[in-house]
Amino acid sequence: MNENARRALQIETEFLAGAESNLEHAQGRQLRGSTWQTSRQDDEAALRDLLALHHRHSRTLLEQLPHNRRITLHGFERRWWFGKRKTSVAVASLLAPLEHLAAGAEGTLPPLDLGDLVDHVRALVSDPEVPHLIGVCSPSGFTDEARNSQLELPNVTLVLIEPREADGWRVTGVSDDISEQVLALFNPMATSQKLDRVRREIERRRADLLVSGLNADALAARLDLPEAAVVAAFEQAAFGDPELKVTRQTGEVLLVRGAAPASQVSSSVIDRIRALFDRAGDATEKIGLLAEQRAGLAQRRDRLQEDSTILEEKEAELLQQGRRASSDSARRRTAGELAHLRKSIARQNTLARLLYSQIEIISTHIHNLTLIQQGRLTKLPDTEEITRNAVQAEEMITSLQADADLAARLEAGLSADVTSAEELAILKEFERATETERPVSTTESETPPVEERDAAAQEDKRKQRPAADSEA
Repeated sequence: MNENARRALQIETEFLAGAESNLEHAQGRQLRGSTWQTSRQDDEAALRDLLALHHRHSRTLLEQLPHNRRITLHGFERRWWFGKRKTSVAVASLLAPLEHLAAGAEGTLPPLDLGDLVDHVRALVSDPEVPHLIGVCSPSGFTDEARNSQLELPNVTLVLIEPREADGWRVTGVSDDISEQVLALFNPMATSQKLDRVRREIERRRADLLVSGLNADALAARLDLPEAAVVAAFEQAAFGDPELKVTRQTGEVLLVRGAAPASQVSSSVIDRIRALFDRAGDATEKIGLLAEQRAGLAQRRDRLQEDSTILEEKEAELLQQGRRASSDSARRRTAGELAHLRKSIARQNTLARLLYSQIEIISTHIHNLTLIQQGRLTKLPDTEEITRNAVQAEEMITSLQADADLAARLEAGLSADVTSAEELAILKEFERATETERPVSTTESETPPVEERDAAAQEDKRKQRPAADSEA
């Protein structure tokens, strides 16, 4: 799907969700009527024919294109006892160039011109006697002629809506007497916060998506939002996640989680891998394709792990509820939910183990291919060349050792020749001269001779003798 189709489908979803929510809140106030009926139409049949004409018809492509949907609110007032009279009609419609989108043409979508706008508005007017408030949204914008046409049709108030290039919406009237309150009814920006609330609630209740699904009516009552806003958020979530799907059963809109579509499991990659292995393909290309496949499986595995964590948290919550339950019936009901939840956890774990095995197989194959590729890139010598080089290296080592021994002997002989007998005698003279000239140390110079020491000792004895006689 090209960018034009993706953006047109997103604009259709956001515009209709916002406009329907605004119009429902204006019932009985800005829109006259006490009872209301809502009808929905689209151009799916015409789009299917266009796709078949261009040989591009497929269910998947049909769901990825805008259908020119429109929502009509009919207001009535009671008349007499059982009668009613139509008092107003409000229409929110999208008009995209289906021919251009069905052909898959690239480039910017053509803007809506005045002729197509007038034909479309006249087709929307069901009763010329009843006031109609019509808002037409063009994903590709309008021509200047259409914007400035000052188009006047009996009992018709026409509002033009187009997305801005950066962000937001451009809402204008074809005449100057349209009030700002009327223009605001077709501005979907007012519902952006509501859609964000629904998206956050979907993310918070991912465990319910894994086990059963989300009901738009119940979720709208829980969040106190219009069901149309919830359905629009469901469609946006399904548009962004290929595993989510919006289904309608018995009048209820459900958001459920299923398997990824076959187109997401890149069958083209598998076919390319098979084609490569059927012939002698390039190892680098094989490794690249296998790495892509492994990355996809790893993403799926990580998503399963996150889902398992959410289910385990839900399991712990149910266990607490069962323990706090005051009646047997509440405990049995909680036990049934817990048993069903544990089976879902077991299924998730089984699928995760399968993905782990597939990733391991691919990783092993990538490893083997890498080894083969590395072996081919590196050219190694054969056995004969290795043996020949080893012999040459051994001979070189032997030659170097012989040269080293010869150099050592030559150095020893040179030392013996230089030191002669005469030089040795001179060296001894140097040593004797050194011993003769060696100075006396400080300790030796301060010590008195032996004769002086003996005289001092005798003098001390004479002084001590008279002292000893007097004491006697």
